[in-house]
Amino acid sequence: MPLNKVDKIWMNGKLVDWDDARIHVLTHGLHYGTGVFEGIRCYKTDRGPAVFRLREHMERLHDSAEIYLKKIPYTAEELCDATKKLIKANKIEECYIRPIAYRGYGEMGLNPLKSPVDTAIALWSWGTYLGEEGLKNGIRAKISSFERISPNVMPPRAKATGQYLNSILAKMEALDCGYDEAILMDGRGMISEGPGENIFIAKDGILYTPPLHASILPGITRDSILKLAKDMEMHVHITDVDRALLYTADEAFFTGTAAEITPIREVDGHHIGKPGPLTKRLQEKFFRVIRGKEGQYDNWLDFV
Repeated sequence: MPLNKVDKIWMNGKLVDWDDARIHVLTHGLHYGTGVFEGIRCYKTDRGPAVFRLREHMERLHDSAEIYLKKIPYTAEELCDATKKLIKANKIEECYIRPIAYRGYGEMGLNPLKSPVDTAIALWSWGTYLGEEGLKNGIRAKISSFERISPNVMPPRAKATGQYLNSILAKMEALDCGYDEAILMDGRGMISEGPGENIFIAKDGILYTPPLHASILPGITRDSILKLAKDMEMHVHITDVDRALLYTADEAFFTGTAAEITPIREVDGHHIGKPGPLTKRLQEKFFRVIRGKEGQYDNWLDFV
C-alpha cells in the first residue's frame, strides 16, 4: 500500500519534516537488519483520537531491543508521549504508527554494539492491511513452503527488522500462487502464524490458537482477542494446531494491528466459508472497543 504523506516524523527527540527524515547509506541497520519496530493504530472516537494499547506496544519494543542487546535511549513512557505529540502535530484523527529503533551510522561489520541506537516514530493514514473486502468476506490463504523462524535460529518473540525477510518470502510466494496471504508452519510441522498476523481457528464452537512455543510473535491484538473471548464466555484453547484442523475448521481468522480481525475463507483450496458467528461477534466487539464504545476497556485506549 502506498504511504500517505503527513507533515512531521519524530526522530531522536525532534519533530522533522517528512521529506527530511533521512539516514546515511552506511547506517548499520540498513545493511544488517539490526532494528526493532512496532505497528500501532490510532482510531477516531467520539472523544477524539485514541491509540490502541500504546504502552504495551512500547514495552514490547523495549523487550525486542533487550533480546538484541540494544538500549533504546528513550523510556516506554517517553515514546508514548512522543507518539501523542506527533499525532497532535500532524492534526490527524486516525492513523497507523511505526516506531523503530535501529543501529545507526558509525560502525560497520557484524558486531553492532558500538553503533549508536537511533529512534524514530512515523505515522500515516492506512486502511486495513488485507483490504476492506477481506475484512468483510474473508481472504484466501496458502500454507507456505517457507518455515517460520525457530527460537534456535532467531528469536520469534522479538519484532526485529531483519527477521521479516522470512515473512516477505512467504508473502511473495502466496501472492505469486494467486492467494492473498501466507500461513507459516513451525519446525515441528505445526501451524505458527501468518507473515504479519497471528491466527485463530474455530471448530465445533471452540476457538483454537497456537501457543508461544509454535514460534509465534506474542501479538497484542491476539492478546486482546483472548481477553475479549474470555469475557464473552467463549471457549478458547491455546494449543498446537495441525494442518488437518485448519483444513476442516468451521471458521478461521487472522489478528494483528495491521490486519485487525481478518477472516480466512479458504486455505490451500479447502473451503472454510464466509465469516462465521464467532468471528463476527469478535469483530463487532473489537471494533466497538477500539472506537471507545465499550467503557470497561478504556484502559486499552490512550486518548490524545
